[in-house]
Amino acid sequence: MCHLITHFLEVESFFFCCSPGSFHRFSFPMASPLHDSPNAAVNGTSAVEAKSRLPKRSRLHADSSPPLFTPSDILSEFSHHDPTVARINNGSFGSCPSSVVSAQHDFQLQWLQQPDDFYFNQLQPKILQSRTIIKDLINADHVDEVSIVDNATTAAAIVLQQMAWGFAEGKFNHGDAAVMLHYAYGAVKKSVEAYVTRAGGCVFEVPLPFPANSVDEIVHEFRQALQRGKQNGRRVRLAVIDHVTSMPTVVIPVKELVTICREEGVDQVFVDAAHGIGCVDVDMKQIGADFYTSNLHKWYFCPPSVAFLYCKRSINNSDLHHPVVSHEYGNGLAIESAWIGTRDYSAQLVVPKALEFINRFEDGIDGIKKRNHESVVEMGKMLVEAWGTHLGCPPEMCSSMVMVGLPAYLGISSDRDALNLRTCLREKFGVEVPIYYRSPKDGEDGVVTGYARISYQVYNKVEDYYKFRDAINQLVHNAFTCASLPNS
Repeated sequence: MCHLITHFLEVESFFFCCSPGSFHRFSFPMASPLHDSPNAAVNGTSAVEAKSRLPKRSRLHADSSPPLFTPSDILSEFSHHDPTVARINNGSFGSCPSSVVSAQHDFQLQWLQQPDDFYFNQLQPKILQSRTIIKDLINADHVDEVSIVDNATTAAAIVLQQMAWGFAEGKFNHGDAAVMLHYAYGAVKKSVEAYVTRAGGCVFEVPLPFPANSVDEIVHEFRQALQRGKQNGRRVRLAVIDHVTSMPTVVIPVKELVTICREEGVDQVFVDAAHGIGCVDVDMKQIGADFYTSNLHKWYFCPPSVAFLYCKRSINNSDLHHPVVSHEYGNGLAIESAWIGTRDYSAQLVVPKALEFINRFEDGIDGIKKRNHESVVEMGKMLVEAWGTHLGCPPEMCSSMVMVGLPAYLGISSDRDALNLRTCLREKFGVEVPIYYRSPKDGEDGVVTGYARISYQVYNKVEDYYKFRDAINQLVHNAFTCASLPNS
C-alpha cells in the first residue's frame, strides 16, 4: 500500500508502475510515495524487492535545484510509450522523456516563427552550448574537439572519408590496412567497404568469440588481427574499435586495445561508441583514442537524432570534413557540422534539457548507469534460470544490455528465424526485443543458437521481463518452433 509522506525522506525506494504490485527495478530517491510491501519476499524471487530499503542519499540538493523524480514524474515523462508493449529494447532507438520532447518542440516552433532571427542570432550559440556540455561530460580538453552530428554512422563516414583521401592523394600505399571487430555495427562495416576497400585498402576483422568468457580473449584476438594487418610490410592506418558492440552486445576493453594500437604503431584509432554515453564510462583522457563517437539519443535521453564526434586536437584535423558540404566548408569540422543546410537542428539544441532531466536522478548519469547495469543483469539471470540457458558474457562485460540465451527447442537456425521470432513476439505477445542467431560450430549439437538482447532503462519494470519470460514459456509449451513461422 502506498503511504503519502508530507516531507522529503532521505530514503531510496523502487519505482512502481501501473498497479500496486507492479515494481520498477530502477532505484532512486522519492519525495513520495513510498511502497511498503510485507509480502515482497513471497511475491517474487527478484532482489528488487529485497533492496527497497537503501542507504541515505550521499548529498542533499540545494533549495534552488530541481527536485528529484517521484514515481508519478517518471510515469508522466514516459506516458507517450505504448503501454501494451514490453519495451525492453532501449538499445536500438533509445527513449526521450516528455520534458525533452517539449523543449525540442519549442525550438522547432521558434524556428518556424522567425527562422531568420533564429538562424542569425540563436542557432550557433545554442549548438555551442550543447558542445560545451558534451566536452565536460566526456572530459575532453577543448570544445573545439567536439562536433555534433546526426548519428554515429555520420561520424564514421567523416573519419573513414579522411582515410579514403589518404589513399587517393598518395599518402597511403595501396594495400595498407584497417582493422575492425567482426561484430562491428553493420552500417559501419558498409562504410569501411565504401571508403577503405574501394580506395585500395585492406580490411582485417577481429574474430571475437561468442559467448564471450573474458576480456583476455578479446585482447588476444585483437593482437592477432593487428599482426595479420602488418604482414608483408603493410601499415595499419586505422583501427575501428567498438566500445559496446551492438549485436551481440559485449563491452569491449577499449583502453587496453587503444594502448595496444599505440604499441603496434597503428596510425589512428577510432572508437565507435554508438551505445557509449549514458551506458558506460566515457572519458577521453583515459581512453586515449584519436576519434570517439557516441549517440545521445540512445542512452542520454535526447530525441533522434544527435551524436558527437570527438577528434583529438593533437592530430591534423584539417582533413576532417562533414560529408555534406555547405557554406561552412573549410572552417573546421565543428563549424561545418553546425550548418549543413536548412534542416531541423532541434535535437542538437536540447542537450542542456536532457542533462537537466538526468540530474533529477540520484547521482545523475553515473547513478543511472549503475542501476541500469545491475537491473539488466538481474533480469538476465532471472530469464536464463527460467529457461535453463546462460548469459552471453559475464556480468562485468555487460553494460545496460545483456545477451540472454533462448531455449534450444525454439529451433532458431538462421538470421531469418531470428527476425521472424522477433516479429512473432511483437505482434502476438506485445514484447519488443531483438533476437540474435549464433551459428553452431562444427560438432555442436543441441546448443543455444538464439539469444535475446535485453536492455534496461529508467522506465522499465520487472513485469516487462516477466512478460517476455512467459511468452517464451508459452511458445515452448505449445511445441512451437521457428520452422512453423511463415517465410522460415
